Amino acid sequence: MTPEERQGARLRLGGLHVLADDDARWRCDPVTQARAACEGGAAVVQLRAKRAIDRDALAWCRAIREITRESGTLFIVNDRFDLAVATGADGVHLGQEDLPPDRIPAEAREELLVGRSTHDALQARRACQEPIDYLAFGPVFGTTSKQSPYDARGLTALGEIAALAAPLPLVAIGGIDRHRVAEVIRAGASGAAVISAVAAAEDLVAATRALVSAIEEATP
Repeated sequence: MTPEERQGARLRLGGLHVLADDDARWRCDPVTQARAACEGGAAVVQLRAKRAIDRDALAWCRAIREITRESGTLFIVNDRFDLAVATGADGVHLGQEDLPPDRIPAEAREELLVGRSTHDALQARRACQEPIDYLAFGPVFGTTSKQSPYDARGLTALGEIAALAAPLPLVAIGGIDRHRVAEVIRAGASGAAVISAVAAAEDLVAATRALVSAIEEATP
């Protein structure tokens, strides 16, 4: 993508990020979660397939790519730039233990937005020196949706990292629900990522809409 296209895509990273997760505790599969997220107005859907074999993850990627393309939603694949490239995803999100962003082949990097998980100021500073398009920071609050060796970071730390990361977008993650999502936006985050706030809801579409509405009300 051109520099102008990349900048435009970065601007679209603000808002609600719904992680379509393959944990067996959720009653809906990742594709159903993604479809509900798109219907509810999420800005980004990220496939988080930590347990699936490659065949299933590839099938989910293809299905979610079609759903997000129809709705105009950004589609990001967690961990796997190869699956992102193979299915025409908009981006890849990399954790601290994943392939470093500068090791992604140049031709793939040209096509993908790249996100980076961070958990403290040192990681955030390092990430800002990498070829990435946005940072995620957390866990902001305590969470049971994903395992993390890090304690809850809190809103003050989130605000500090948002200032450090600027002008890159910062996405808050960890323990965020409809009652807390406005707080992370007011603290300086461009967007908020959720798992259980949608995946565990009785009505996934309604839960997404409530989160989107809260973010829109809190966004300057």
